[in-house]
Amino acid sequence: MRILVVEDEPLLADAVAEWLRGESHAVDIALDGGGALERVGVNNYDLVVLDRDLPVVHGDQVCRAINAANGETRVLMLTAASEIDDRVSGLSLGADDYLPKPFAFRELAARVAALGRRTGPATPPILERAGITLDTHLHQVFRDGRFVPLSRKEFAVLTELLHADGAPVSAEKLLEKAWDEHTDPFTQAVRMTILKLRRKLGEPPVVLTEPGVGYHLK
Repeated sequence: MRILVVEDEPLLADAVAEWLRGESHAVDIALDGGGALERVGVNNYDLVVLDRDLPVVHGDQVCRAINAANGETRVLMLTAASEIDDRVSGLSLGADDYLPKPFAFRELAARVAALGRRTGPATPPILERAGITLDTHLHQVFRDGRFVPLSRKEFAVLTELLHADGAPVSAEKLLEKAWDEHTDPFTQAVRMTILKLRRKLGEPPVVLTEPGVGYHLK
């Protein structure tokens, strides 16, 4: 997924982002509410991990703006307040889930994954096509029973291709879903990742190019 982490403590923001990147998500960071609103205005995020107590623009206002602008973006709200009334208040603003601080990264990742299943059609834990088996929970890939070690980006790209179930996926869509905002839109990152993915998956070729359209699985 494409995720925005909004947290005013830089060390915590970096730690959360790194953990989520380890789960093959593309993650951007905003350190205040104003920066968050700028990013959600130009990027299509599947999920926003949102600290409630933000400087510049309060997290409540950010949450309202996200819900008003895009009903498909999920919000996981974080806060140091753990009282029931605080949780109810956060959810009433339109947040999809609520996690009090301090929290375990494993629980955060599990809640993110659960919300990810609600951003579109339900994703089965195992994706299969053309002899490829991808386990979204264990982050493992096999082709015809052979284990295929993939990098985070290769795993993310292959996941998007499997989601498409044979339909072409544009390089722009892959860039949006698997890379963060610091990636040059004119980069060759997608093409190079596809080349590495093809090499690792082996023969016969299963990731095909549709000129002018994108990439698809055989």
